[in-house]
Amino acid sequence: MQLLLESLFNGVAIGSVLLVAALGLAIVFGLMGVINLAHGELMMLGAYSTYITQLIFKQVSFLKPFYDSYVIVAIGIAFLVSGTVGILLERTVIRRLYGSPLETLLATWGVSLILQQFVRSVPLAYASGLVVALFFGLFSPLFISDDLLSGAKGKLIRACTWGFSALIGVATGGILSSLVSKLSRASARNVDVTAPSWMRGGIDFVGITFPKTRLLIILITVISVLVVIFFLDKTAWGMRIRAVTQNRPMSDCLGISTETVDIITFGIGSGLAGVAGVAVSLLGSVGPNVGGNYIVGCFMVVVLGGVGNLLGTILASFSIGIMTDLIGAGRLLTIWPDMPSPLASTIDFFATTSMARVMIFALIVIFLQFRPTGMFPQKGRMVES
Repeated sequence: MQLLLESLFNGVAIGSVLLVAALGLAIVFGLMGVINLAHGELMMLGAYSTYITQLIFKQVSFLKPFYDSYVIVAIGIAFLVSGTVGILLERTVIRRLYGSPLETLLATWGVSLILQQFVRSVPLAYASGLVVALFFGLFSPLFISDDLLSGAKGKLIRACTWGFSALIGVATGGILSSLVSKLSRASARNVDVTAPSWMRGGIDFVGITFPKTRLLIILITVISVLVVIFFLDKTAWGMRIRAVTQNRPMSDCLGISTETVDIITFGIGSGLAGVAGVAVSLLGSVGPNVGGNYIVGCFMVVVLGGVGNLLGTILASFSIGIMTDLIGAGRLLTIWPDMPSPLASTIDFFATTSMARVMIFALIVIFLQFRPTGMFPQKGRMVES
């Protein structure tokens, strides 16, 4: 019984990482139908945001007493950083490719390569300054009257806004470079995020040690899921998103700004990828390729659960996580000692993490042959369209 509980916990922990990583993709891919291969790189930006936040809290004198709380601050920063880059991606690339899945796939794949090389080549201090500049440039017009933004005067105001944002970005990069020496060097190598003291060790319960890091990741996942469900079901913009998803032309006729809905949806989905990056950074080293380790699993979770179905995404994540632990760690052989010999030999062959992933993906492919729409297929006008 103890071994089964331990396996279930490890499976839920693995599934939580997959879920928080796939949650943003479920919104972008499931609700908007956009195949975003740069989703893994948005996770990578969230992971690097955690690393930068840690260094700032560690080396800036007035923040040192609050070092143990840097993870909480990093979650918000990672959401804003990845969300900002995601909104820029939607406004500059994806907006022109709606309805063209192949072109969108190729474009976002190119963006993923650009982001990887960008992180390798540009010092993190100035990369942070660029993100700050983009943030102010994209969101400052929201606080300016629409009358001022119309006509030639509006173009001048927008140009001045972007110029001011560029100055803020350069100043941010210079300040970070002077305050934190490590940020003045390019991050071609992997970097490590050190967990604060309250996250180290584990909690002993019923003879099982539950690592605090994994418990925090599970908590982050639960909060993220609840916030997304509340936003989509209980807020005005959430209902507008669901309306646009069901019938875009009719929503446009009813006065819903579909362009604004696209921006908000992509921003939230990209921001959740940044939150996933925080979770990933707590599990191992952070590098330019860290997002590539999760992108295939994220797509498999979304497709298996049913495109656009959050409940299916949750169940698929935990199912894959539990199966990965049972097969990859060889626990299934211990739990079921009387397993038939041919099946036991097969399970033993796949009893490593990488081979277990191969077996699970093969089983998912077989499952999709019989239910190509996943466990919870779409219903309503999304299917008809």
